[in-house]
Amino acid sequence: MFKMISSPHTHSGKLTARIMLWVIAAMLPAIAAQVYYFGVGVLIQSGLAIITALILEFVVTLLRKKPKLFYIGDFSVILTALILAVAIPPYAPYWIIIIGTFCAVILGKHVYGGLGQNLFNPAMVGYVILLISFPLQMTTWLPPIQLLSEPPHFTDAYKLIFQGITTDGFNLNQLTSTIDGISQATPLDAVKTALRSNMSSLHEVSSSPIFSSILPLGSRGIGEGLGWTQVNLLFLLGGIFLIWKKIIHWQIPTALLATLFIFATLNWLFAPVAANPIWHLVSGATMFGAFFIATDPVTASITPKGKLIFGALVGLLICLIRFWGNYPDGVAFAILLANICVPLIDHYTRPPVVGHRQKGAK
Repeated sequence: MFKMISSPHTHSGKLTARIMLWVIAAMLPAIAAQVYYFGVGVLIQSGLAIITALILEFVVTLLRKKPKLFYIGDFSVILTALILAVAIPPYAPYWIIIIGTFCAVILGKHVYGGLGQNLFNPAMVGYVILLISFPLQMTTWLPPIQLLSEPPHFTDAYKLIFQGITTDGFNLNQLTSTIDGISQATPLDAVKTALRSNMSSLHEVSSSPIFSSILPLGSRGIGEGLGWTQVNLLFLLGGIFLIWKKIIHWQIPTALLATLFIFATLNWLFAPVAANPIWHLVSGATMFGAFFIATDPVTASITPKGKLIFGALVGLLICLIRFWGNYPDGVAFAILLANICVPLIDHYTRPPVVGHRQKGAK
C-alpha cells in the first residue's frame, strides 16, 4: 500500500528558519557599524529585545498549547526583535524596547494568528506605536561617539538604559548638549526642523558636526550624516547579498529606491532648499527599509508586478512624509500604509490561471 501525501509535492528547500538566519547574517555588518558609530547601547537593546521576544513567544506557545519550540524554532521572532532594536535610539530607556517588542510580537503578529497570518510588519507595528506614544524617547539620539569627548563605555551605556544616568551622574540630555543643539537628532530630524522653522539655510544646517562630506553631493547638496551613510551602505550590501542568495526578490527594493530617487530629484530641482536625492538614499532607514523590512514575504505583495507596485508605493509614501509630513523619516509609516494595500494590489496583478479565461474575454 502506498500512502497518498497531499500537495505540495515540490519544495524550494528554503526552510523558514534558514531564511531568517540568512537575513540576520546579512544584517550583522550594518549592526556592527551601528555599534562602532553609536555605541554598545545597540547591543544592549538587541539583547533586551531578543530576550523579551523569546519569553513572549514561549508564553504564547503555552497559552495555545503548542510544542515549546513551535514558534521559536523558525527564528522569525529573533529577526523581528533585531529589526526593532536597531531602529530605536541606542540609549532609550529599557522599558521602551520591552513595550515595543510586546507590541510587535503580540499586537503585530500573534493577534492575527502567528507567522504567516499577520497583515502588517510586526517590527514596524511596534516601532510606530513607540514613536507615537513616546516621541521624546524615540527621537533623542546621542551624536556619533566619534564626536563625543567621553563616549559612554559599556557600564555607562548599561546605566543610561536602566537607570537614566552614567557612572559620573550625567543623563542623556546632558550628554547630547556637549555638541550643538541639534546634535541629539538624526540628520533627517536636524534638516527638517531647521528648515521648517526658517532657522538657517541648508548649507548652514549641514555645517553641524553630525554631517560629514564623504560623498560628493554637489554644491547644492548636503553632507551625509556621519555614521548613517556608512550604516545605510552596509544595509545595501546586505540586501544585495540576500538578492544574490534568492532570499528576497529584486523588485521591491529596486522600485522603492527608484521611486524615492525620482521624486527626491524633482523636489530638489524645484525647491531650492531641498536636500538632493542621493542624500535621501543614504539617510535615515532608507536601505534598511528597502531590503530588510519592505521585503517581508508575509506582508508584501506576492506577484511580480505587485512587488513593483508595492515597492513604488512605499517609495512614494516615504517622499510624501519626508517632504510634507510631521515625521522626518517616514519609512515605518510608509511600509504599514502600503501593507494595507497589498490585498488590492495582489488581486489586480494576479497572473491568469493556465487553461482558464475570464468571463467575457475573447
